[in-house]
Amino acid sequence: MLRQYKIKNYNFKLILWVFALSVIGYLVIGSARQSVQVRQMYGIFVGMILMIILSLVNYSVYYYIRWIIYGFNIVALLLVLFAGVEVNGAHRWLNIGFQFQPSELAKILLILFFAQFIMKNKGTLNSIPTITAMLMLLAGPILLIYKEPDLSTTIMIFMIFAVMLFVGGLSYKIVFTILGISVPAGVVFFSILLRDDDNILKGYQTGRILAWLDPEKYADTTAYQQINSRIAISSGQLVGKGLNNNVISSVKNGNFISEPQTDFIYAIVGEELGFIGAAAVIILILLIVIECLRIARYAKDDMGALICSGMAGLIALQAFMNIAVATGSMPNTGIPLPFVSYGLTSLVSLYMGIGVVLNVGLQTTKTH
Repeated sequence: MLRQYKIKNYNFKLILWVFALSVIGYLVIGSARQSVQVRQMYGIFVGMILMIILSLVNYSVYYYIRWIIYGFNIVALLLVLFAGVEVNGAHRWLNIGFQFQPSELAKILLILFFAQFIMKNKGTLNSIPTITAMLMLLAGPILLIYKEPDLSTTIMIFMIFAVMLFVGGLSYKIVFTILGISVPAGVVFFSILLRDDDNILKGYQTGRILAWLDPEKYADTTAYQQINSRIAISSGQLVGKGLNNNVISSVKNGNFISEPQTDFIYAIVGEELGFIGAAAVIILILLIVIECLRIARYAKDDMGALICSGMAGLIALQAFMNIAVATGSMPNTGIPLPFVSYGLTSLVSLYMGIGVVLNVGLQTTKTH
């Protein structure tokens, strides 16, 4: 399980980008809500330790314990539904001495599981039996997460799965066929969801979509946070108002954004660090994604390439969705900004995923 690796093959650049982004998150969280800043620091510390440990564990071991990984994931998600802590009508957390959100860890575990499954079935990946089997295996955790309810994480996991399938060699014919069917079907489904008698989505989920489509109508209710988020970002201008500022006109200081340390952390980045800080966050995320893809390119096998591609997809898609919500480009989803938003389970899980990516990089056999 543990091997001797050459220090020259250790990807310190990836660690630097991740740590730099985490530091920005730590500073901005302290400005948004100082009471949770210390806990975020603990999360970074624990995450770094786990990242280093996992970077030294041969990732091939996950192939042999794949069903244990899958089973653990299902059990943890089931426990959430039956023994989870309820917050605002949702069961997404387990209290195990501290708050733990299994759906965040599920993203990493499913990447590890499907990486080996796609590699093992690469020769028959485009066959109906293999695709059906994968969709059935995906359906279990997705339905459990949807029932919490957590629609945004459900969509996120499905998108990561799609990225891994594409990287794994899914035929272009199947991709275009699915797109040709899903796009018009999605438009029809979307219109059905917005009907008053719809029972598929929860009331607050439908409200978020309606508020996004017509923000002025819901300016004092559902669209309130997104409107103020855009105002905050634009008010930062080039260099921002500064961290922990006392500016009266600050959107954050006026408490116009609830829970600014989590879903709308990018609004605080834009307001207090300005365009320069907001751009720096995006650049660091791009550097992390590019480094994951570069490691995937030189991975010794398909499993390693799929793990790195899955992590790149997770970070890129999650960052895109969070920033899109903060800028009003899509409905409010509740997705955290990787390595920046407050949330210990999300932060530590991402560090663990990066640790596995680092191990893939330590075992490359091709010339960089």
